[in-house]
Amino acid sequence: MTTAGEIMHPGAQWIPATETLDRAAQLMDRLGVGALPISDTEQRLCGILTDRDIVVGCVALGHDPAKVTAGDMAKGTPRWIDSGADVSEVLEEMQSHQIKRLPVIEDKKLVGMISEADLARHLSDAQIAGWAEKVYARG
Repeated sequence: MTTAGEIMHPGAQWIPATETLDRAAQLMDRLGVGALPISDTEQRLCGILTDRDIVVGCVALGHDPAKVTAGDMAKGTPRWIDSGADVSEVLEEMQSHQIKRLPVIEDKKLVGMISEADLARHLSDAQIAGWAEKVYARG
């Protein structure tokens, strides 16, 4: 059985909900990532912030990224997976919610993220094709 912990990219980092989007973009650049999990004051997952969220949800609307916070962008119920979950559970979670990135939690702490690149490195071509068909489907 392959687990979420085995396929994840370790060392993911939170962005506090109170942090501004300009700082979030700088952190993304420094870490070389396109998404950051957002944490509340108690270090609990409250959303995911993507580079696209910053551009489309803030800059394109004429808002100042130095004044908009990551928490302002957090919408919906955040999805995550336990590090011990089987890869089939990872795929189901991502497919059923049509998400491309999934935080991995262990003992209530963020330990990594699973992205498309992680799936591509660890799954068969058939598994990737099935995942992409469901995640990118318009419905």
